[in-house]
Amino acid sequence: MRVGVVQMTSTDDLPANLAAAKELVGRAADRGAELVALPENFAFLRREGEPFPCAQGVDGEIVGTVRELASRHGVWILGGTFPEATGEDRVCNTSVLVSDSGEVAAVYRKMHLFDVDLRAQGGGCFQESKSIAPGSEVVVAETPFGGIGLSVCYDLRFPELYRAQSERGVRFLAVPAAFAPETGRDHWELLLRARAVENQAFVLAPAQVGRHGPDRSSYGRSLVADPWGVVLGCAPDGPGAFVVECDLAAQDRVRAALPVLEHRRL
Repeated sequence: MRVGVVQMTSTDDLPANLAAAKELVGRAADRGAELVALPENFAFLRREGEPFPCAQGVDGEIVGTVRELASRHGVWILGGTFPEATGEDRVCNTSVLVSDSGEVAAVYRKMHLFDVDLRAQGGGCFQESKSIAPGSEVVVAETPFGGIGLSVCYDLRFPELYRAQSERGVRFLAVPAAFAPETGRDHWELLLRARAVENQAFVLAPAQVGRHGPDRSSYGRSLVADPWGVVLGCAPDGPGAFVVECDLAAQDRVRAALPVLEHRRL
C-alpha cells in the first residue's frame, strides 16, 4: 500500500495551518496515498507557556477538517495531534485516525509528557505537564491494511508502549512529532528505526520542521522505516509531503524468517 507523510512548519495561526494541511494532504492523495499522516500540533503550535485558545473536542473544527479531507480524497488520515478540551485547566494532546469515509476510527491521548531541560544542550526548558494532561490508554486502530499503533513524539522513548501495541497485532506504528533539534540530531532516526526493527513494523513519523516562532523550532526529517529498519523515505528540511510504498507481503516474510515476536521470554 502507499503511505503519504506530511511535514509542516505550523504556528499559532489556526486558519493558515489548516490551509497548509489541506494542500499537503491533497498533494499526497494525488500521488496515490491510501493513508496520509500529519504531524503533531499540525493545526496549532503555540509558544511555550502560552494558552490554547483553540482547544476543542473531537467534534470541533480541527477534526472536522480532517474528516472532510479524508472523505473528499477517499484516504485514511492520521490527524497528527490537536489540543483537546477536557473541561479542566489542562488539555490533552490528542491524535485521531479518520477512515476514508470520514469517520473517526480511533482516538489516542499522549501518555508521556515532555518535561525536560535541554539548556545544557543549547535548547529550551519544557514543562508539558503544566498545561497538558496525560492519557492512559494504549490504542491500536483496526484498518483494512492492518493494525496501527498510535503514539506521539516523546512516547518514542518508551519502547514498552510499542511492545504492548505489538501484542495486539500491529503492522504500523504512527509517531507524529515535533522533535526538538537538540535531541533530533542524534536520537530521532535512531529511535524510529529501533522501534521498527524491535516490532517488525512500518514506522510512520510525520514531523514538524523549522522555526515556529522566536523561541520554538523543530528538527523535521519526517520518515518512514520498514520492518527491517530501512528508511523508505525521508523529508528534506522544509514543509512538504512524500509518498512511499509499504510492502505488507515483505513484512510477513520478515516476521516468518526472524520470529522475534514469538521468541519473547519476558
